Amino acid sequence: MESISQAASSDSYPPLQEEVAHLAASPQVRAAFDRFRAQESQFALWQMEATRVAAPPFAETARGAWLADRFRDLGLTDVHTDEVGNVFGVRPGYASRFVTVSAHIDTVFPATTPLNIRQEGSRLYGPGISDNGAGIAAILAVASVLASGRISHALPFVFIGNVGEEGEGDLRGMRHVFATPRWRDSIAYSVVVDGAGSDTIVAEALGSRRFEVIVRGPGGHSWTDFGTPNPILALSRAVEIFSQTPVPASPKTTFNVGVIRGGTSVNSIPESASMRVDLRSTSMAEIDRMEDALRSALGLAVAAESRAAAQQQARKPQIVQSEVVEIGNRPAGELAKDARLLKVIRAVDAQLGNTAQVQRASTDANIPLALGREAIAIGGGGSGGGAHTLQEWFDCNGRELGLKRILLTMLTLSGIGE
Repeated sequence: MESISQAASSDSYPPLQEEVAHLAASPQVRAAFDRFRAQESQFALWQMEATRVAAPPFAETARGAWLADRFRDLGLTDVHTDEVGNVFGVRPGYASRFVTVSAHIDTVFPATTPLNIRQEGSRLYGPGISDNGAGIAAILAVASVLASGRISHALPFVFIGNVGEEGEGDLRGMRHVFATPRWRDSIAYSVVVDGAGSDTIVAEALGSRRFEVIVRGPGGHSWTDFGTPNPILALSRAVEIFSQTPVPASPKTTFNVGVIRGGTSVNSIPESASMRVDLRSTSMAEIDRMEDALRSALGLAVAAESRAAAQQQARKPQIVQSEVVEIGNRPAGELAKDARLLKVIRAVDAQLGNTAQVQRASTDANIPLALGREAIAIGGGGSGGGAHTLQEWFDCNGRELGLKRILLTMLTLSGIGE
């Protein structure tokens, strides 16, 4: 996770801290905490079952159907799937606004990836088991203890398994949630559960913009058509020029050329070449500046390749074309320091004796944060590693703390119903 972190404030909020302490001491919440410990084997089973259902980008339907069945099993109401594949389940309350708890159900892995999901002691292994099998298991665990207990709450809870968080999914699931009037106008707080751990609070959204850069030319034979404009050379010039663009340390700004494609054989001048570029910053103005630099570098590179080709050939110069296609745009944003949600999660951490860092990262929380809404992203407890690799793992030890943290945060935000 690329992030900027700071220690969570030790400032106390006496009335709120007292409210959290009173809530944590209630018989119903203590019983729910006990169930988190007693039902760990079920949570691990759900986590492995979910991860065994392939959910590559733009093909999350099967995993969504599995999750919808679990929502129904746990007694959630109004269980349904929207137009893009997000899965919803509601636990009614006594007010008109909602607290949402969500976990993305997509993975980075293509449908052909072997899903060898297994358990060895307290550790679970397999691609996607932590990111975001841990998040899916966490929201099911919370729904489970609410179903088996008698905890009333004022604001209703909406459990969401959303699509499109990873890569080129570009947060499409969460975008759709906040573009839908029913949810956009009624969500008071958003708690996003992403991955493992209990030591972070993502309250600052890292902005990013991604591009496919394409250069096209006539192509030809490496011997007989030597001098014909070469898209790979043009793209290489663009990379060289763009890589010299200065970036500030503050606001932190980065760029990356992550994929390059082009050509068919070593003795062919390619007809096209492309690259994928990722720009990130805590400032949208810096992302705009970097995009301008990228487009300028491409223009200079194409012009230079065209001039070089014209000097090599006596015949009429051949046309080189370029195109920049935006393939991702994640907005930046930040939760206000005095936001109730931030105060609540800090009070909950104090109650649980948990130390957490406020971080900046790119998560589903980017969307509500960019809209000025109260949202955070936190982990589902336990620990994990090897994210986005076939060696990914999750350790169930410590999951209980993460689940207590989620439940206590949701109940404090909602208020106890009568």
